[in-house]
This record gives sequence, structure tokens and C-alpha cells, in this order.
Amino acid sequence: MPRHSHSSLLLLASSALGSASAFTSPATSTALRRTIAIAPTTTATTTRSMSVLDAFFGKKEFASPCVMGEESIMSPKAHGTSVTPVQKDLRWKCDYETADRICNFNRHYAEHAGYWLTTSFVEDARTVAKEGKKEITFYDSNSGKPLFVAPKGRSMEDFLKESGSHGWPSFRDEEVVWENVRCLGDGESVSVDGTHLGHNLPDSSGNRYCINLVSVAGRPVGGEEE
Repeated sequence: MPRHSHSSLLLLASSALGSASAFTSPATSTALRRTIAIAPTTTATTTRSMSVLDAFFGKKEFASPCVMGEESIMSPKAHGTSVTPVQKDLRWKCDYETADRICNFNRHYAEHAGYWLTTSFVEDARTVAKEGKKEITFYDSNSGKPLFVAPKGRSMEDFLKESGSHGWPSFRDEEVVWENVRCLGDGESVSVDGTHLGHNLPDSSGNRYCINLVSVAGRPVGGEEE
């Protein structure tokens, strides 16, 4: 593979982000502009589209405790890469149609950077912290299985700050429920049931799972939310 300069990657990513995708709408574009005003610290590194990263980096093994998975996890099933559609009543007022496309009929694209800030998530997370609860459990939007529990080893505000700086909810190794999550060789993060979650984009602190909120906005099956 030929080498590409940092500036070339940014140029290609900028082009990709500027192009209309299956998930783009005028309303979403307006919301994104608002988000940029809310979170101006979103980094150029993360806002290179996740799909652009796939094109330049080959298969790899990620450091433990990341659990690697096989491509067969994302094989075609009854509903895209999953057996069932996403749940109808997603948490934080996440959009059903956007969630279903990203979770089940997509391997590379993501909700727009800052989408999570247009939902009720941040307000709810801060309410949870004020009530003395230290963690939020994030459930698969398809199956309702727990996928992430955060924050761990940091405060809620630290978790929100890091997520805000990158544009998507960002989880660390200790916050992943590895029983239900796998990482593929190109960095794609998926659930064991075939839900596309996002990508592992390691930084100087280690593995960082950049995850679509719509993919982890499910409700637990037969139990109360934590």
C-alpha cells in the first residue's frame, strides 16, 4: 500500500464528510452546524470519517483486552447483518430509521459527528451523576444486550468531555462488555449479534471505541435500565 501523507488523509476525509450520504438530511445538517457551535473542540483526527479510515488501514490485531472477532459475525441475516430490526422505543430519543440503517445495513458510515449532542443523552447523563449513580449501561439497539458500562475509572464529566472532543461517545477497554462486543481486523466494532457499533481508533492512551449512540441506545430485554 502506498503511503499517504497526513494532509492527503485530511483532504480525502474532508471530501467524504462534505458529500451527501445515506444518512444526510437538511435537518441533520442544521443540527450538525448547531453541534459544532456547542462542541468546537471536535478534533480533525476523529472527524475524518470512520469510512475513510477503513480505506487506508489494513487488518490488524488490537492490544488486549480487546477481543477480536471473525468477519462472519457480520454475515447477512434476516434483517441486514442482524436477526431483528432495532427496538422501536430507543433511549435518549434516538431516531429509529437512522439507527436501523446504521446498525443493520451499514459497515462503514456513522451518525454525524455531534449527533449524540442533539439527543437527550448529555442531560440524562448529568442527571444520573447528580443522583449519585456512577455508571450508565449502554444496550445493543437490536438485542438489548449490555455492550458498554461507563464511565469507569473516570468521572461522568471526563467521559462527556472526551466524547465531545471526538464527536462520538468514546469508550475505553475497561468500559466494554467483552462478552457481547468484538473488534474486527479493520477496526470495526460490532456486537456478537451483528450490530454495527463504530470503530476502534486507538490513541496515545490506548484503545478508544468511537461508537454511534444510535447503536447503543437499546433497552434491556426483561429488565430495568441501569
